[in-house]
This record gives sequence, structure tokens and C-alpha cells, in this order.
Amino acid sequence: MNAKLTRLWATKSKDDEWWSSFVTSPIAIIVNYAAVEHPWITPNRVTAMSFLVAIAASVFVIAGGFSNFIIAAVLIHLSHVLDCMDGQLARYRQVSSPLGSYYDRITDQMQVAMWFGAVGYAAYHQTGTVTPVLLALIGIAFYGLRGYIKYVAIEIEMARDPGYANRRADETKTEIAAGIGFDFRANLTWLVREQPKILQFNEGVFIFMLSAALVFDVLEPMLWIFAVSQVLWSLRRAVEGGYRIHKNTQHPIQK
Repeated sequence: MNAKLTRLWATKSKDDEWWSSFVTSPIAIIVNYAAVEHPWITPNRVTAMSFLVAIAASVFVIAGGFSNFIIAAVLIHLSHVLDCMDGQLARYRQVSSPLGSYYDRITDQMQVAMWFGAVGYAAYHQTGTVTPVLLALIGIAFYGLRGYIKYVAIEIEMARDPGYANRRADETKTEIAAGIGFDFRANLTWLVREQPKILQFNEGVFIFMLSAALVFDVLEPMLWIFAVSQVLWSLRRAVEGGYRIHKNTQHPIQK
């Protein structure tokens, strides 16, 4: 077994999102096989390149037309591959930093807003109605709300219990269950178990949704799915977060 490839595979996020898990993240590992040998290719530079490619994809979406949509779909995938590469590269070289993680997450959020905003604009020109723009705005707002709810809940819990975040991370920790070193049955079982993640409608799913909608030119139906899914997931997270806070406040912290 190639030791370098095995070490690279170990940098793959243990709980990748749906499309990232078995498409963009493995592609990123293959590209990183060569990239890790070049010191000038740094995680922060890869993050910046991912963001620039995301901007280019948005421009092609806004330009409109079948050819531009195809180019945009390819660029969206390329941006996401680069987005997977930066974290893998940092973990491989053991240079992960809080600042790098911060910029990576900020650019991720900005990319989603740019892509769906651009698609809303393109669909508006196709249909002549403002509905796609409203759907894009609703989806973007509630997708941001999902993250806001999560971090507000963590902040409130940590004010009561400083060790909450670490315990929560331990509870949700995922072990490697497939990939290099696992047999065909283990990998097939993992692949099947990954599929329900599509219903989480997170960033990994967006990559698939956006590219498919652009290739098949079904922008407005995709925006409906985006908007409705984000509203429902935000409401679910709000209820779950509130219930968890209420439940934890009923029990004293065990020292």
C-alpha cells in the first residue's frame, strides 16, 4: 500500500457532507498527492483560489446561456475540490490553524450566497418574475440562520458549562469506516449509509444541486428545493437547540 496515499486518505474529514464524501473529497486527495510536494502551494492559497474560482462561477451564471452554465457547473465543482484540498493539505503537513479554519468557513458561507444569488438573478431573466430572486434570498438567509442557531446554542451552553463544546465534539466524533485498507463490503456499506445525508441539504448537496440545475437548465425548481429545505432545517435546528438548552438547564453540571 502506498504510504503517502494512506496518509493523505487519513486527512479526509471523518464526517464529510454527502457529495463531498464520495466525489469531491476523494478527487481532492488525488490532486493533493502531487500538490503536497510543492511548498508554495499552501492551504491559505488554496482557500483563496477556491474563492476566486467561486467568483468566476458566479459570473458565468449571471452571463447566462447554455455554454456559460456548463462552464459555471464545472467551476463550482472545481471550487469545491479546492475547498476540500485546503483542509487536507493543512492536516497532511500538520499546519492547521484557527485563522485558516476561520477564513475557510467564512469563504464557504460567501460562496453559497454568491452562487444562489447568481442563480436567482439568472432565473429571473429566464422567467421574467421576481419569484426566483425571493426564493434565493429566503434560502440564503435561512441557510445562514442554520449556522447562527448552532453557534448561538453553543455560546449559551458554554456560558453555563465551559467544557460543553469539547464534550459535544466527543459525542459526535466519527471514526473512519471506509476507504483505503477496508474491503469492498465495508466500502459498499459505507456508501449506502452515506446516502441519507442528501436530505440534510448542506453545502455538499448544494454542489450537486447547482451543477445539475445548470446543466439541465432547471433553475427555478432547484431554488424552490433550496428555499424550502433551508426553512425546514432552520426550524428543526431552532427547536432542537432550544430543547437541548432547556434540558441541560434542568440538570446541574457534574464536576
